[in-house]
Amino acid sequence: MHLFMWFIISLWGAVAPQYHPVEDICTAKPRDIPVNPMCIYRNPEKKESEGLGLEQVKEKIPESTNPRVWELSKANTLFATEFYKYLADSKNDNENIFMSPLSISTAFAMTKLGACGNTLQQLMEVFRFDTISEKTSDQIHFFFAKLNCRLYKKANKSSELVSANRLFGEKSLTFNETYQNISEVVYGAKLWPLNFKEKPEQSRTLINEWIANKTENRITDVIPEGGIDDLTVLVLVNTIYFKGHWKSEFPAQNTKRDKFYRSNGQICATPMMYQENKFRHVSVPSDHVQVVELPYKGDDITMVLILPTMGTSLGEVERDLTPERLQSWLGSMKEILLSVYLPRFRIEDNFSLKEKLQHMGLVDLFSPEHAKLPVAEGRTDLYVSDAFHKAFLEVNEEGSEAAASTVVMISGRSFPMNKMIFNANRPFLLLIREVAINTIIFMGRISNPCP
Repeated sequence: MHLFMWFIISLWGAVAPQYHPVEDICTAKPRDIPVNPMCIYRNPEKKESEGLGLEQVKEKIPESTNPRVWELSKANTLFATEFYKYLADSKNDNENIFMSPLSISTAFAMTKLGACGNTLQQLMEVFRFDTISEKTSDQIHFFFAKLNCRLYKKANKSSELVSANRLFGEKSLTFNETYQNISEVVYGAKLWPLNFKEKPEQSRTLINEWIANKTENRITDVIPEGGIDDLTVLVLVNTIYFKGHWKSEFPAQNTKRDKFYRSNGQICATPMMYQENKFRHVSVPSDHVQVVELPYKGDDITMVLILPTMGTSLGEVERDLTPERLQSWLGSMKEILLSVYLPRFRIEDNFSLKEKLQHMGLVDLFSPEHAKLPVAEGRTDLYVSDAFHKAFLEVNEEGSEAAASTVVMISGRSFPMNKMIFNANRPFLLLIREVAINTIIFMGRISNPCP
């Protein structure tokens, strides 16, 4: 179990013998960071210059945005919507869902550096990295670094968005200095040696404590009991933490207990917040939804709420959800005066990623027999044993707090008359996204907000 993690360590040392320290990854060029993988994948169905096709030509890429970073953000959105549908299918309609698709994509981007053959191809296809043009397989790590610069180095101090990566390695192994330098520069992932062989449970506790510390103690016990054993050689962790204040807060005096209609027909009582203000909104009768965007202070991060119309179940909306449809909704929103009713809630979700990703086509990576990770001399048994994800969200009158961690080892009131109303008193979808490049940071559904 967990032997795959050894291959990451071996690979970085092998591919970058001429590494020179980079002072700032955000201003670095691809040539400054030699992260060439052992194997390269090219999508056989398109030429390198085609990228995402003719649609990209018509799109207006945000100012000062690397075109490949723009494509990476779109690829992450493709993965987010597809993975969400698999996750929703695995859960009861009455269960809440919350996750960070960006955390999951980042963690597995790091694992693909040394994959070859079908293992590499499956990673590229499942995470949609194969939709990015210009040497995607070679430089995906550089593009992730640039994306991270866009997301996590904001001048806006009213919202807090923080990501952290870390590598925890078996202390009896000698880790290559070049690997440590590059992993720290590109992903900010320092190496922390632990005694997996003799003290696996203590090591698990230390890793979980590190994750808790990086997420303001919102994410705890990501790695379950028995998740680390004496065969573990490296654990890779990505965490994302967000705390934002609404640009327009919900007045606390407006919050009253009200009914929430669950999909199973049950009715529960929950604190329902209310405010009237101008928000970007759209009603789409053909898709049976209405969509509203609630900005956080600074306007660079927003929460998008997708509410099925009366008589339409959330399950129907989820089944028909596509990146194109989502983008159409977002692009059609107009600012209007709107009365918004939104539950005050707190949810936590955790799950293993393995089975969901296998259903999406990422099979070989988790197979001792088929994983192709030829990075350790004389070793043909390297593979990923499991991957864990845990996420947390709290929404109240002042704003939202969210966190997530991905671990890969080789979460009666009367309505005003004649006004537009968005009343989230039944199951709805939500996104927390970065607006400029439309990166989905968190995604989920609220099926039961009641305490």
